[in-house]
Amino acid sequence: MNQWHLLPKVDLHVHLDGSLRPDTAMAIAEAEGIELPAGNEAGLIPYMQVDEDCRSLPEYLSKFDFTTRFLQTGTALERVAYETLAQAAAHNCLYIEVRFAPQLHRRKGLHTEEAIHYVIQGIKRAEQQFDIQGRAIAICMRNHDRADNLEVIEAAAKFAGRGLAAVDLAGDEASYPPELFRDVFALAHKRSLPVTIHAGEAAGAENVYEAVKHLGASRIGHGVRLRERPDILRMVLEQGIPLEMCPVSNIQTKAVAGWDDYPIRDYFDQGLKLTLNTDNPSVSGTDITREYRILSEKFGFADKELAAIIRNGAEAVFLEDTEKKALVRRIHRELDALGL
Repeated sequence: MNQWHLLPKVDLHVHLDGSLRPDTAMAIAEAEGIELPAGNEAGLIPYMQVDEDCRSLPEYLSKFDFTTRFLQTGTALERVAYETLAQAAAHNCLYIEVRFAPQLHRRKGLHTEEAIHYVIQGIKRAEQQFDIQGRAIAICMRNHDRADNLEVIEAAAKFAGRGLAAVDLAGDEASYPPELFRDVFALAHKRSLPVTIHAGEAAGAENVYEAVKHLGASRIGHGVRLRERPDILRMVLEQGIPLEMCPVSNIQTKAVAGWDDYPIRDYFDQGLKLTLNTDNPSVSGTDITREYRILSEKFGFADKELAAIIRNGAEAVFLEDTEKKALVRRIHRELDALGL
């Protein structure tokens, strides 16, 4: 146990297919007759995890071609959602939002709504066993056609208030800019679904502008390249739009050249509403405690500054008002008890 482990945390940006453990992959493979390229956990790691030698976002995303093979049944989706919360709870994470693209989990016949149902079931089972609260976020994929993404929005709307918190847009940002998806997210707003958008990660700050102004994003996934446009950075600052920053994965995907170029300290000092998240714990080989330790050790964040980021996260959750207020109170109470 260490000082970062003790912090009460939230994780707002976690991908289900980036949270599959090697031992779970082996168990699912045995149950479903999936052929594996290796016979033990250590042998599987190179197929499902990257390190700082990763050369690009496409190389990083290639790991998901492997992990999604194991997430094609209700049993598997429920299990991995449950384990994602269990792993977060072990790091004193009190709240987590698990995002996934339902259309990527239909190879064995699941319907879109069924995929969402099973993920929520896993989240609910974990909530009963661990001191953690969770919600699901349904992802529309940039490389999917309009009909598939509209289907995700409609399916997500049926679970709104029943375990699903919001919708998202993810995938190859550079090849599929957000303006291509205005009508999809217009439907999300018609269905009263909150929106977070991956933007400013593999493409420029103008995508953040588009995500906020025309897709209605109330949070931004990553936003690392926001600094390229001071005018757009100022807009995000003035509107208090939270950034879901994920340091370890941002380094691995080459969203920035290296740790010396990572703008999190500058963003914090300018007053941007930062949140700290894991993105893909298994693919990145990280956890929420490690992310806080990195901010402390590499960027000189004081404990009170880390506490401010945690409070930002609690204020940014996609929860109903009563539940959100209760979570915020608990976070403040536990930070106060730590003298933070």
